[in-house]
Amino acid sequence: MSADKLVKELADKARIAARTLVAADYKTRTNALLAIADAIIANTTAIEAANSADMAREKSAGMSESLLDRLLLTAERIGGIADGARKVAALPDPLNQVLRERTLENGLHLKQVTVPFGVVGMVYEARPNVTVDAAVILLASGNAALLRGSSSACESNAALVKIMQDALSKTTISADVIQLIPSEDRESVRALLHARGSVDLVIPRGSAGLIRMVVDESTVPTIETGAGVCHVYVDEYADLAKALPITLNSKTNRPSVCNAAETLLVHEKNANNFLPEVLTALDKAGVKLHCDNATLAIAKELGINATLATEENWHTEYGTLEMNVGIVPSLIAAADHIAKFGTNHTEAIVTESKENADRFIALSDCAAVMVNASTRFTDGEEMGFGAEIGISNQKLHARGPMGLEEMTTTTWIVTGTGQIR
Repeated sequence: MSADKLVKELADKARIAARTLVAADYKTRTNALLAIADAIIANTTAIEAANSADMAREKSAGMSESLLDRLLLTAERIGGIADGARKVAALPDPLNQVLRERTLENGLHLKQVTVPFGVVGMVYEARPNVTVDAAVILLASGNAALLRGSSSACESNAALVKIMQDALSKTTISADVIQLIPSEDRESVRALLHARGSVDLVIPRGSAGLIRMVVDESTVPTIETGAGVCHVYVDEYADLAKALPITLNSKTNRPSVCNAAETLLVHEKNANNFLPEVLTALDKAGVKLHCDNATLAIAKELGINATLATEENWHTEYGTLEMNVGIVPSLIAAADHIAKFGTNHTEAIVTESKENADRFIALSDCAAVMVNASTRFTDGEEMGFGAEIGISNQKLHARGPMGLEEMTTTTWIVTGTGQIR
């Protein structure tokens, strides 16, 4: 069977199954999510075994440590996936919410309400937790999930989808609302992106290369989840006791994810006081440093083996323990640097000046701005959305962490008493 025919069959099957979602009340949908969460915990050992097979294969194939970290599923992470599903189940129903309502002079009653997209395709790399996060959010918002993970996580994804489908088979929600597109054939990605009419929306989640390919090639509408070249700016009015842990957490807490900071910018008035401390701390944490000339001189005085940052460094999303460090003469210079090298994801300022914080916010064209907080908080679960389907840094429809509300569109309901035009 051709990839085009296969994707169409899976999408059509998912669309028919989605009727059981839209016809169900929210309690039925949330009970299905709770059943999925329970099944994931009950099958932890099986999930770990499938993931171990993926890890062993990819490790021997030379996958990088940062990607292996994204691929890994431990018992703790599996528990976190189940907890995310439960948190989504505890959220308010995103469907049938009235956004606007009014009665016209002719007596027509207008009401704009939230409804599902329909069939949503996900294209993602390495991270098998996305398989569950996406499915749970899509089910809760009344959408069918058409999942296309990477071949590197094929065993993990297959195990997770089977567990979710088995859990749904014990409910009134059709198990076919979750479909896994085989990842062995690369043509299946192209087929998904060209399945206009069968698929209503495609969301990519992964590397900058994957996202760009999906956005450029897809004939199906997409929501772009972009790369994260995130910055921490330590302002001249910063509390340096806050700046140090914020910088370290932003970079080292989990460097492989998109909300990890890649660049530290320090106002020149704090350079001599702050840079020796933060460079030493980053070096001790195993962070490879790329610095501008002035910062490189400080690093050398400290005996830290840093390199001179190139134009390419400032543009790079490392996903590893690497960081750029530079000195700027002003907040405006920091904002200009971010505008040139950032990816509109997350930017952070450390300052005790509300005026400077407000100015930084105004100048930051991004999905999230952190004031005196780590960049790592741009996260659906941390922001109270339960799980997230991705972090959008585009401007149309959704921006920032995408949860239930972002997976809906709207319908106008017009009620009359026989009016004609």
